[in-house]
Amino acid sequence: MKTRPVNFVRSIALAGLILGPFRLLSAAEQPPQGDPKATEQWEPVPPVIMPGVQPGAPPSDAIILFDGRNLDQWVNTKDHAPAAWKVGHGVMTVDKSVGNIETKQLFRNYQLHLEWKVPVGITGEGQLRGNSGVFLASTGTGDGGYEVQILDSWKNLTYVNGQAASIYKQSPPLVNAMRKPGQWQTYDIVWTAPTFESDGTLKSPAYVTVLHNGVLVQNHFQLTGETRYIGQPTYRPYQRAAIKLQAHGDPSAPISFRNIWIRELN
Repeated sequence: MKTRPVNFVRSIALAGLILGPFRLLSAAEQPPQGDPKATEQWEPVPPVIMPGVQPGAPPSDAIILFDGRNLDQWVNTKDHAPAAWKVGHGVMTVDKSVGNIETKQLFRNYQLHLEWKVPVGITGEGQLRGNSGVFLASTGTGDGGYEVQILDSWKNLTYVNGQAASIYKQSPPLVNAMRKPGQWQTYDIVWTAPTFESDGTLKSPAYVTVLHNGVLVQNHFQLTGETRYIGQPTYRPYQRAAIKLQAHGDPSAPISFRNIWIRELN
């Protein structure tokens, strides 16, 4: 038998050490082919804005709905007269004798920030303790629309799809992120309005994302219609709508609001 030269055998062994066992690369392991510029987007360039100077402060493109000075951006829901809730010390406080108030301006899709506080020493139980709400689209003179519940949910038992940060009677919050009475709560909400065909039938549903005190509690939740106290939710066609704050008729002390602003989204 003819033997291989020693140097040849050593070369093969060395190649094995360097290259390792040979195998074909899978498609996922193949080097990318083509021009990377083909997937680059350069236009349109996003507009430049200035973020708020501190967490919760409005960015430069926000519309200020309440800055602690007056209610010029609000009207009474029942008659569209100038809003008559109480303003003082940089906050507005619900006046239950006046009823709900809503924005003069109508909106569609947006990012909303608002802060609210249940007073120290609040009394009552369940839905009768610090009850209010923010309606993301007001569709009637009363409580018609799409409500994110406001309630004292600090050690206060109630039905879970009616506690703070619930989509009222549709979706409980993922967690209870409530601070105790006397401390400010924050809501940061992204609202995608429903759309409708020309004959009024639903084209696409509404979606909402809510952060309560910086904690995600509603994750792009799909609504099945307007929120209702009694009965099943249904959609009614609209194009743009006011944002409404509720003056609930429960006997507990009224809550307060501050620092409300909005960014319209295309």
